[in-house]
Amino acid sequence: QVQLVESGGGLVQPGGSLRLSCAASGIMVSSYRMGWYRQAPGKQRELVARVISGSIRRYLESVKGRFTISRDNAKNTVYLQMNSLKPEDTAVYYCNADLTVREVWGQGTLVTVSS
Repeated sequence: QVQLVESGGGLVQPGGSLRLSCAASGIMVSSYRMGWYRQAPGKQRELVARVISGSIRRYLESVKGRFTISRDNAKNTVYLQMNSLKPEDTAVYYCNADLTVREVWGQGTLVTVSS
């Protein structure tokens, strides 16, 4: 059974930082395209960052230079380092695994950027 468990969300002031973690079980994060999505209230879910392969990453334009996706194969965990956070980054963040035949989602972790 494939399972993704996110953690690290919370309340942070504008300009602050958070690091989200996605612990995977049932798959090896090194073998699949892993990514982070987010969904703000009243908006569609959007791709924030994805590991394509090796060192190739893809980012949402509005987070380029502020967010970094990485993975620790030994811990089988994917991270999203978020710096210089803005109120518009407020959303539920979801970890995603593209298994080709299907996608797997975590339960989500809430990030609130507010003063």
